[in-house]
Amino acid sequence: MQIKKYSPLFIFFIAVSLYDCHQNKEAPAADPAEGESGTPVTLTSVTHGPMKETIELNATSAFQLKTLIKANATGYLQSVNTQLGKYINKGQEIFTIKTKEAEAIGNVINKLDSSFQFSGLIHIKAPGSGFVTTLNYRAGDYVQDGEALAEISDRNSFAFILDLPYELKPYLNKNKDVKLRLADGTVLSGKVASIMPSADLVSQTQQIVIKVNTQQEIPENLIAKITLTKESKSNTNSLPKEAILADEVQSEFWVMKLIDSTTAVKVRIEKGLENEGQVEIRSPAFSLNDQILLTGNYGLPDTAKVVVVHQ
Repeated sequence: MQIKKYSPLFIFFIAVSLYDCHQNKEAPAADPAEGESGTPVTLTSVTHGPMKETIELNATSAFQLKTLIKANATGYLQSVNTQLGKYINKGQEIFTIKTKEAEAIGNVINKLDSSFQFSGLIHIKAPGSGFVTTLNYRAGDYVQDGEALAEISDRNSFAFILDLPYELKPYLNKNKDVKLRLADGTVLSGKVASIMPSADLVSQTQQIVIKVNTQQEIPENLIAKITLTKESKSNTNSLPKEAILADEVQSEFWVMKLIDSTTAVKVRIEKGLENEGQVEIRSPAFSLNDQILLTGNYGLPDTAKVVVVHQ
């Protein structure tokens, strides 16, 4: 029996063919879904309801009226009946002064008649109620007539001063009653009491005096946050700020709207009110069922393939 001889090249091709067939049998069938591609995105929808646009400004606490207590004679301070930070009432005796002349006359009178009990003291009383914010002398010091001995910050003059940019003054009429938020979280009710008749030359701000209704002791120079309402509407359609896209000069705005399960298109919008997290959509009139891209929308073309990621 004659055995056929095959060339090495022929045997190589047969081996390669058998290997490929074996590999094709073991390879699993391709999943059609794996061939899909697109930008991963998340979705949001229009919120319907009231909305307002606000602006937050700083106001500083201050005592508007500060009264100086002055010496009304030249002499030595015999007593100082107060201390820094202490609250004093109107008419309360704060200082006593004894002049050199009173000292000399008193010695003569006492020698003539010790029962006369001449003291020669001059009593200085508080002209108003408030806190002692400055105290310049202590008992035993020599003072001149007219020198400022202490300063009282009038409690009734306490207020918060708001430096309002002049361009925001038209909004003041609808913000006569305001809320002030302190650093510790305390919220105070305030009311616009007066408007200063001058503006700062550099910053072009006008000082607004806001009186607060509280018995809490609030220090001077404390900064509070005030929120002013610029405009409010009771019935609006709005979207989260993250869903709004814009050109480089902020002249054109749009959103990416999902029109089917994998396609998003560019829709130009007209903005309205804005607050911390939402933007009013004046046009077009989106329905509550419209699906708008929330994340993954930046840089997408007019028509883009997307893959919705459910969060």
